[in-house]
Parts: sequence; structure tokens; C-alpha cells
Amino acid sequence: MKKTIGLVGLALCLAVSGCAGAQQREAEAGGGSDCPVEVDTTFTGEARIAFQHLASGDLIVKDRGWLESCLPEGTITWSKADSGGTVVRNFGANAIDLGLIGSSPATRVLSAPLNAEVDVKVIWVQDVIGAAESLVARDSSITSLGGLNGKTIAVPFASTAHYSLQAALTRANMLTGADAPTLLNLEPDAMLAAWQRDEIDAAWVWDPVLTELKANGTVVLTAEQTADEGAPTYDLSAATTSFVEANPGFMKTWTALQDLAITEIKDNPDAAAESMAAELGIASDQVKAMMANYNYLSAAEQAGDKYLGGGLGADLFKTADFLVSQGEIEAAASEADYAAALYADGAASVGS
Repeated sequence: MKKTIGLVGLALCLAVSGCAGAQQREAEAGGGSDCPVEVDTTFTGEARIAFQHLASGDLIVKDRGWLESCLPEGTITWSKADSGGTVVRNFGANAIDLGLIGSSPATRVLSAPLNAEVDVKVIWVQDVIGAAESLVARDSSITSLGGLNGKTIAVPFASTAHYSLQAALTRANMLTGADAPTLLNLEPDAMLAAWQRDEIDAAWVWDPVLTELKANGTVVLTAEQTADEGAPTYDLSAATTSFVEANPGFMKTWTALQDLAITEIKDNPDAAAESMAAELGIASDQVKAMMANYNYLSAAEQAGDKYLGGGLGADLFKTADFLVSQGEIEAAASEADYAAALYADGAASVGS
């Protein structure tokens, strides 16, 4: 007989790890979750992983239970983070070993003063952000950035969305002056509540909140457009340097599974969307629409000079200048320092 879960237990399950994943679904059907790569029994430690509710390969790996199946002697602990800022704080508190983090929060960790407390490596590019992060106005008559002069725009500070917004405002000469928009620092959930209370005029955010705002708002700009103007943003995975160096086998398995997830997103989007939908708690058609707004890179692409092979360091360096202007970091490190924080071994071993 199928067991039922009380409301309290269900809420806890969703908050901590997003239950009812592929392992559970297959178990109820009498099957099991198999490891799609070589099983590694040498990893006997614990991997504490922070995930976010984004349309990423991370959710496929989590939903399928691949890490648990492929690293059977280890302990895998998943915890949900609301934003990259939460992941930064978790790294600072030594509460996680790996986490999905935007390029702006990642740069913050790699810069002073946090780099004196936390030593991390960027280990994977989950995606290049396109229209998945966008600026939405409440007033349908506002169709350009200039229409938001004197208005209030909500954005999570020091996030990739904030970086894109700042770049757009700078380019439009709207960052300062009497009519400059007022920027309000809000996390996505709080942003949605403020929108519903008519407390903000616009917001730059990501899904799933973005989809809700677009239902009765107008898209003014997207991260794809600001990227075309020289300010690209990314969703990245980072890990503490100590964990990476101590667990090369884990890193190879983890990267291989992430690469398989990217392959499925590209080659079998229906199955990929089903897994993500189970974690996000929304319809798979909605997830497929979200996926269309990201650019997903294979391990072979990531290992090249443009990304983990070194080029990503230049984008992190530009992001650091933005964070200095916001008072989020004391000073930018050198471009070489950001390039040195890129870990390409995993992608190279899988993509070769």
C-alpha cells in the first residue's frame, strides 16, 4: 500500500531536498535508479551540495539519484538555496562543499574580503544565462528602460540579475541623477509578494518568479541582450578547494553526471523537463519554456579556452569591477587570479 506523507513532512521534504524524485517514482513502480557511469566505491565521505530552483542539469542529477547510485559508499546531502547570496553564506559558514551559484556571487567569494575566509574553485558552467533573467515592468505601457526613470526596481543585490541591470542602466546613463530609478534589494520570493502588493514598479529576476511576473507584466530587457552588449552572466557550480583536492574521484563522477544531464537537455528535452518539473513542482511544459532561455554547454565546450580553460576569468574580472562599484567587495583581484580559480580538470577528463 502506498504510504501517505503528512503536510508537515511534505513541507520539510520540499524545503530540504525536493522529494518525489526519480528514485522514489521508480521504486513505487518496482524499479530502481541505476548509475549511468562507472560506479565509484572509493568515495566514502560526505558531499554537502546546495542546489537552486533553476532549470539546470543539477536538478536532473538530483532527481535521478545519480550521485547516490554512482557513489554508494558516500553520503550525499542536498539543501535548497534561494539565491547565490545564500550559497555564499553557506560557504562562509562551512555548511556546504559544493553549490550552484551565479557568476556575480561567485566573483564575490573569489574577491576580498571573502577570499581570505573561503577558498573555492569554479568547477562547472551550469548555463549561460539568456532571457531566463529579465526585467519586467508592471505597467504594460513601459516598453523601454527609459520608461522606468523615477520608478522602483526590485533585484537581488550582488546577483547576476543585479549585474545585468547595472550594466543596462550604465549604458543608458540612468544610474545617477534626480530621475534615476530606485533599486530595492529583494530576494525572489519577497519580490513576488512586493509585486502583488503594488510596492514595486519593475523587477529583474529569474524563474520560477519571472514567469509569474510576466503573466501580468511586460518584459523590458533580458540578460541575453545585456550579454550581447558585453556583460554576460552565468550559473556556475563552485566547490571548496579543499574538497576538490581531497576528492578527485568524486569530482570526475560528479562532472560526468553533469555532462550527461546537459546531453539529455539537448537530446531528450522532454525527459529532462520531466525531471526538473518533479523538483520544481511545476508542469514540464513550463520547464521546457524555461530551458529555452539558457545556453547549456557540454564538458568538451567548457574545458576549452573560452570557459573553464581560462576565458571565464575575464568575465569574472569584469563582474568584480561591478561589485566594487556596489561596495560588495573591497577590490577586484587580478584577471589572472580569477582564471586561477577555474577548475577545468573534471570537464577535461570527461570531455576529452
